[in-house]
Amino acid sequence: MDKIALDLGFIQIYWYSIAIFCGFLVGSILIFCEAKKQKLAEDFITNLIFYSIIFGLLGARLYYVLFNLSYYLENPLKILAVWEGGLAIHGGLFAALIFLIYYCKKYKVNISKLLDIIVIGLIIGQAIGRWGNFFNQEAYGRITSLANLKALHLPKFIIDNMFILGKYREPTFFYESISCFIGFSVMLFIRKFSKNLQVRTLTGFYLTWYGLTRFFIEYFRSDSLMLGPIKIAMLVSSIFVIIGITLIVKNIINKDKDKNNYQKTNIYLKK
Repeated sequence: MDKIALDLGFIQIYWYSIAIFCGFLVGSILIFCEAKKQKLAEDFITNLIFYSIIFGLLGARLYYVLFNLSYYLENPLKILAVWEGGLAIHGGLFAALIFLIYYCKKYKVNISKLLDIIVIGLIIGQAIGRWGNFFNQEAYGRITSLANLKALHLPKFIIDNMFILGKYREPTFFYESISCFIGFSVMLFIRKFSKNLQVRTLTGFYLTWYGLTRFFIEYFRSDSLMLGPIKIAMLVSSIFVIIGITLIVKNIINKDKDKNNYQKTNIYLKK
């Protein structure tokens, strides 16, 4: 499959970029709509989304470059070639979170509730954005056989594009995308139908769900970022799970305390 979606001569538009853009777009729309319901000012939301995306992209690229430093020291111009792939979601999350903390303190916004709003848009954005890895033939798994891929009842175009470096590979990008779609659906259900939803529950669910998803999928990936013998994504995912479960358990213990109810908690902090 051709990685280039549109060649205008003076510029080439890659399928990878389109997938990432679509992920950002859908996620941003969902965040914007929910934030408006929670009485956040439109200019605050717009700036929040814009700068979070900018810092997220920079963080995702920097994270990836640092864990492939020897290659990029030899090929420094390649650092700018983001259309070729190489955006690490964990780096993007860390960078965006740092900006969010600063931004919320500046405008006296409840960071915990804001994160509950963001994580639903974030996980659907990840589900869509993972397809950029498909077009770039990255984030793939171990060597497998054509028969095994057919047994999964995958569409032919996915199977065909999983023939990488002379071997068929497991479509781990697809596994993660499906898991994120499921997590997104569950989170929407929880937010809509939970009568006593507490602040930080959705954030805890996201960290636990995505942490477990990424931990197990990373085990099967063959192009992971490494820290010595350790797959760094598995390490970070383990931390996500611990934090996520802690948040959920604390909310269960304090479930009778109505002061943290999601619907009743004011997004703006008292001045």
